[in-house]
Amino acid sequence: MKISFLVVAIFFSAAYSFGQGNPSDDAYFKARSIIRDLDSIVAPNGIQETYPVNIGGVRQWVYVRGQDKDNPILLFVHGGPASPMSPVMWMFQRPIEEYFTVVNYDQRASGRTFISNDTLSLGQTITISQYVKDAIELAEFVTKKYKKKKVILMGHSWGTIVSMHAALKRPDLFYSYVGVGQVINTVDNERVSYEFAVKEASRLHNEVALKELQSIAPYPGNQPITRERIIIARKWPQYYGGLSAYRNTSDYYFNAPYLSPDYSRSDIASIDKGSLFTLEKILPKFLKVDFKPVKTFPIPVFMFMGRHDYTTPSEPTYLWLQQVKAPVKKGIWFENSAHLIPLEEPGKMLISLLNEVRPLAVEKSK
Repeated sequence: MKISFLVVAIFFSAAYSFGQGNPSDDAYFKARSIIRDLDSIVAPNGIQETYPVNIGGVRQWVYVRGQDKDNPILLFVHGGPASPMSPVMWMFQRPIEEYFTVVNYDQRASGRTFISNDTLSLGQTITISQYVKDAIELAEFVTKKYKKKKVILMGHSWGTIVSMHAALKRPDLFYSYVGVGQVINTVDNERVSYEFAVKEASRLHNEVALKELQSIAPYPGNQPITRERIIIARKWPQYYGGLSAYRNTSDYYFNAPYLSPDYSRSDIASIDKGSLFTLEKILPKFLKVDFKPVKTFPIPVFMFMGRHDYTTPSEPTYLWLQQVKAPVKKGIWFENSAHLIPLEEPGKMLISLLNEVRPLAVEKSK
């Protein structure tokens, strides 16, 4: 495992870096060309746009794709906090684009946005509140640009923190909220994830894992949740399938950007650079995230929960959903997924979006 990336990915990724194989560009050139051709939106009323937008004083890259401009907009807030979905959206998003216009964006200090801005000034803006303002500003921008009343808000992993705050602050902008790998309480997540790792390591008599896990016990406990402790706490749950169900590696995900028609080699390198840049700046506030006091949610809320997710464990999300009051609420379990639901069960995710989420936007837009 690459220790450098373990440091990068303490939030919601695994213990490998993007583009870890470091192949030559020639190895993927032909495949990228085929994917670019297949992935092109050619429908007469479709839309395929990639452009930078000044959001919160930062040049942020936006990706808009859909087969029909009349479909509702789905604004996707990626995880990380600096792990953009744009270089892997080619893997799963195309069917969704038949029923939604999907808007992705590389958040500040993420991917192409990271290398498009002066890092000296950018570093002073890495706060949760600023990410929330960005999401709201982008929602306002796309509703105006594409002549929509509202958008559907969907967050993944770290993006659920941003999205929850945005929905609570500006519910008028959103038809509904979909949380994938939802974070409710960071400390609870750390505890559940760690306990799962200890249980699996004990069951499988993995003395190496048990020794490492014991070195940070009790976890999280009353000791500071340092980067070094989190590295160990994340390593073994993900090894036991807590990132990708039934897998101890997720190479298919971390090497996927090499096949992306939207990302160059330098863009791929920027992902890990942006993550390292963001890590220490966001960690203190991240560790204090707690949505348990939220008893009322202003818009319909749907939680997509991976049964095997021990990166952002689903148990706290399920418990929160039981007690919250909302116009509509529903938890949907993905029995064969861990943390990467869009890649692990893309069919069920599409059906869930169509059956549960889209009708609310279509009905209200008429």
